[in-house]
Order: sequence, then structure tokens, then C-alpha cells
Amino acid sequence: MSLSKTTNTYNRQNWEDSDFPIVCETCLGDSPYLRMAKEKYGKECEVCARPFTVFRWCPGARMRFKKTEICQTCARLRNACQTCLLDLEYGLPLQVRDAALKIKEQIPKSDVNKEYFVQNMDSELAKMDEAGGKCQNASDVLAKMARKAPYYERNRPHICSFWVKGECRRGEECPYRHERPTDPEDPLSNQNFKDRYYGVNDPVAEKMMNRASEMPKLEKPEDQTITTLYVGNLNDITTEKDLRDVFYQYGEIRNITHVAHQNCAFIQYTTRAAAEMAAESTYGRLTLGGHKLNVRWGHAQARKDKETTSIAAMKETKMKPSPGLPAPLPPLPTELQNNFFNIAPQTVPVVATPFIPVMPTLPHPSMQYMSTPLYPPGTSK
Repeated sequence: MSLSKTTNTYNRQNWEDSDFPIVCETCLGDSPYLRMAKEKYGKECEVCARPFTVFRWCPGARMRFKKTEICQTCARLRNACQTCLLDLEYGLPLQVRDAALKIKEQIPKSDVNKEYFVQNMDSELAKMDEAGGKCQNASDVLAKMARKAPYYERNRPHICSFWVKGECRRGEECPYRHERPTDPEDPLSNQNFKDRYYGVNDPVAEKMMNRASEMPKLEKPEDQTITTLYVGNLNDITTEKDLRDVFYQYGEIRNITHVAHQNCAFIQYTTRAAAEMAAESTYGRLTLGGHKLNVRWGHAQARKDKETTSIAAMKETKMKPSPGLPAPLPPLPTELQNNFFNIAPQTVPVVATPFIPVMPTLPHPSMQYMSTPLYPPGTSK
């Protein structure tokens, strides 16, 4: 039986032939001038082991060449990138996405069942106009952990093994990085395609989930009368209308106070339920005008002043003695206060300062003085 790519009808029908890959923006790179190399049936899929069309390209200058690792059928089933195997919508590992959306994928792992399953999915996906993505609503954890912009540092070249050994002679012309490798015992160094695709034992996903569990949460104030939210880190061009357009969807707004010189605002709702819904929906994931806004619960200043006044009044109030207890001791006299060693105070007598006459100054020899007669004029000696 011939196994030629052109003569065998069975293999030609089941092998994938595509014109463009399914990849994320990060893997494509930031260069608008991209040249791809296409090879039909150039490699077998890392998941289903079927030959598929391989694409290879360079994302940008000083970046390593990238290529597709899984077929488009497996990528569409999990809504993942063919190269990095991350979610196309959130840029997160599939294990993190499935845990947040509570998805349990029932994909067979044996060879026969996997081939039968993939063939059925091929026929189902062929009837669809678009890729089969996930339709569930995004949770708060996904929205907070999702990457808002492409991370092109992931496309950097690998570390030069000759430089680590001290034998690299290329210098600046070496296409690999001249950096020291990380700890070989680091769990992030042990990654494979199947674990990332099936969402099992993925070290990157486990690290992100542990970090998400330690993220701070916005606690609700105990006072049910508080219906005001504080919104900080506003830019100069944000107006009251922009804030109203964002927050009106959670409930009826009573008042919006925009403090422009402090780049903040206060959103007051008519009900507590609307304020709680707005706080849970916007905390840590609200962006307006290119700025990530800081959402907190507001506290009335009058309430704080009232609490301070009541505490001060309690301190000044003299408590009545309890019955059956001795009365408090009288205060010490003024002259005995802070006299811990029973020493009598010393009195220093006031002594009058004696008068000290000023010594006359003698005239300087260079100065000339007129002689004064001893007797008044008109008198004789």
C-alpha cells in the first residue's frame, strides 16, 4: 500500500491543509512586515499526532523563530494558540482558564479514541463559520489576571549554551542570549505541550493560581447606609459624563462628585445593592482613558468626626464608682507631685546684683584737647 502524500486518499483527507495559522498577537510579534514559511504536512501534531501544515516565521528583530506546534483542530477545540498553547482571549494558561470558568474537558487520550474524537470534531467544526470559542462569562479572577497588552519578551532567543561554558566566539553577532540560566530545579523549567494543552500539572498555571489566591479582596463596610464608591487615579480628560456612562449600568446613581484637582471622584448610588454590584464588578479591573482606576468604598467624613468626638467625650466623662468598692484616692498636692524620693524642694535666695561703676576711659595720645583755665575769666589767681 502506497503512503505517498499525493496518491493515498485516506491520508490526504485526514491530514490538515490550511492557509494561515491560529496564533496570538504575542507570537506574531510587533513587526508589521512579516514573512512566513509554509510547509504542508511538515510535522505531526503534539497532541493528536496527525500531520498538519507547519508555519514558521520570525516575530521581529533579535527574536527567535517560532512555528506552530499543534494542528488547527486541536487549537479550535481548546481556543488556544497553535504556538504557545495559551488562551487566545485572555492570554492565560488553559488550566487557569478552565479552573476559573469551571470547565471540564472530556478529551480522550488513547490513540484510537483520540483519532475517532478528532475526526468527529473536524466534521462539527467544518459546519461552523468561526472558531469554537468559549461562551461562558468571564469571572473576576480571569479579568484581573488577563494580559491587557502583548508580552513580546516571550519571543526572546534562547540562552547560548556555548557562552555558559565560556566557549562562544561570536560575540555580539551571536543570535542567542548571553545570560546565565535559571535554577535547573525551578519547576518552570519542566514544561511540555501535552500538560499545558490538557491543563494538568502545568507549573506556570499553578504559579498564577497561587498568586491569584493571595490577591487582596475589597471588603464591604458594615454600615449598610454607605452607598458611595471612591474612584481614584483619574486622568485630566475624564469628565463626569464618562464616569456616569461606566457606572450607570450597575444601578441608579444619586450623585457624582468629581474632584478634578485631586484626580478622583465619588459615585453615590440610591441603593446598597447597586453599590455592592459596582464595587465587585470594577474593583481591580476598571480601565478608563488608558488609566487603571482605583475603586474603593467611600466613608462619610461627618461619621468619622462623630466617632472622634464620641471617643473624646468618653475619655473626659468621669465614671461613677461601683458599689462595694473603695472610693478613689484624692489627688496629690501640687508641691508633692513628681517627688519620688521625699526630698524637700530647695529654695534659692534672691541676691541683689551689686552696682559696678564703669571705669573712665583715658584719651588717646594722638587726640588734641584744648586747655581749660582753672579759674573763671575776670578773676585773679
